[in-house]
Amino acid sequence: MAATAPAPAPAPPAAAPAQSPTAAPATPAGNAAPAAAPPPPAAPAPPAPPLSAALSGPFPGGRVVRLHPVVLASIVDSFERRNEGAARVIGTLLGTVDKHSVEVTNCFSVPHNESEDEVAVDMEFAKNMYELHKKVSPSEIILGWYATGHDITEHSVLIHEYYSREAHNPIHLTVDTSLQNSRMSIKAYVSAPMGVPGKTMGVMFTPLTVKYVYYDTERIGVDLIMKTCFSPNRVIGLSSDLQQVGAASARIQDTLTMVLQYAEDVLSGKVAADNTVGRFLMDLINQVPKISPEDFETMLNSNINDLLMVTYLANLTQSQIALNEKLLSL
Repeated sequence: MAATAPAPAPAPPAAAPAQSPTAAPATPAGNAAPAAAPPPPAAPAPPAPPLSAALSGPFPGGRVVRLHPVVLASIVDSFERRNEGAARVIGTLLGTVDKHSVEVTNCFSVPHNESEDEVAVDMEFAKNMYELHKKVSPSEIILGWYATGHDITEHSVLIHEYYSREAHNPIHLTVDTSLQNSRMSIKAYVSAPMGVPGKTMGVMFTPLTVKYVYYDTERIGVDLIMKTCFSPNRVIGLSSDLQQVGAASARIQDTLTMVLQYAEDVLSGKVAADNTVGRFLMDLINQVPKISPEDFETMLNSNINDLLMVTYLANLTQSQIALNEKLLSL
């Protein structure tokens, strides 16, 4: 088990020191030409900024953090599995940064202990976990850290100082697992130094805008989780492929019915025409390929047959694996 490195005693946020990494310029070596005056030294080349230094300038994407649902699910899971007596859990945020956005796509929890006068974070565990994660997703970098709870404590300033050494201008994400006001409030912050130059300096956390995004595969999981809200025991089973196709077809049919009803209401004068909606519907119609009903039925039947074949082969493979396990256990 990695040794836990204790952090210094916490100080009030206004007295927390603000650190900023500095890089010394490289010293060029001049080459003297024979029988000629040595050329002037070349201008020092600036060091290549690390990938995480994209947060050092103006915050990309207009100070918006794009958060994926798998991050929230992992944070809630780590909170439910926390050690007995632990008030909150913390962890590292991973994702990607470009000039347009900051996207948090993954995270992992980090063991820590807190008391009234000190905080200890297992930094060795965090480094090892990040090294292992880079082997799977080398494009994801450390963006900051998260903590459960609805407020920023004095210990948060000390933990944020550690992550400032791992990522310049890290993000601090708070997830209110106590469900105050019956909502899981999710907020993101970045730190900014404040105080009198040469005197006491502190850190101020300024809020960011959190926007929820997801991939198509994540959308399936989110839709399934939302269905548990309408289940009496909060449990719902996975649907088969054919059930998913049927549900998607029913949603499309309901949407088409709504669009047709709107068009009829506009033509009859019941609803005022909206040019924006009309242009959107025209673009939608233009994207639909022109195909005859017979060709569409043939294509649909062919795809359904392919789906049934894949399902059959998957079940057959699963049966063979189960049978092989039974034979090996004899």
